[in-house]
Amino acid sequence: MAKRLFDLVCAALGLLLLSPLFVVVALWIKLDSPGPVFFRQERVGRFGVPFRIHKFRTMAHRPQAESGPLITVGADERITRAGAFLRHAKLDELPQLIDVLRGAMSFVGPRPEVARYVAVYPPALRDKVLSVRPGITDLASIRFRHESALLARAADPEREYREVVLPAKLQLAAEYVDHATLATDLRLIGLTLKALIHHHG
Repeated sequence: MAKRLFDLVCAALGLLLLSPLFVVVALWIKLDSPGPVFFRQERVGRFGVPFRIHKFRTMAHRPQAESGPLITVGADERITRAGAFLRHAKLDELPQLIDVLRGAMSFVGPRPEVARYVAVYPPALRDKVLSVRPGITDLASIRFRHESALLARAADPEREYREVVLPAKLQLAAEYVDHATLATDLRLIGLTLKALIHHHG
């Protein structure tokens, strides 16, 4: 109850305070390349219920059949000029406040995956990880914040993600579920902010 109340209050305040920034970013995206402001993609949420996540669009808009790989590797040619900055500054994630407000996500929790990758979760870990709301940030997000560059160095990025990165993320997510408290969430939010400040510093 305390976690959900925290999410509701902070998401509402965040959307209110950041609304001018949302307008500026939206205009930049529209001027930079044709297509919608938001990128919406189906992810697997709590108890396996699918939902559509919101992000600022950072890639060239293409039909679903031509959209390319589900993972982003290095200097992906699909990323727009505005998108490169938004990704670097992590501003593309801000619209997920909408998903927090409507109850599909939390500030802290395992990052939501697409069904294709959830299908390869080990059954025991799948049930545990999907027992909580997915989050905007978690320990895996901090430790793998340079994931795109990491995958770019792999001979087979897709295989590297499925066999190395994803299992490591799942283990961290399971550990979070075992020890999740509001205090833990506040600590992870603090670590996320510290990582962002260090990144830009």
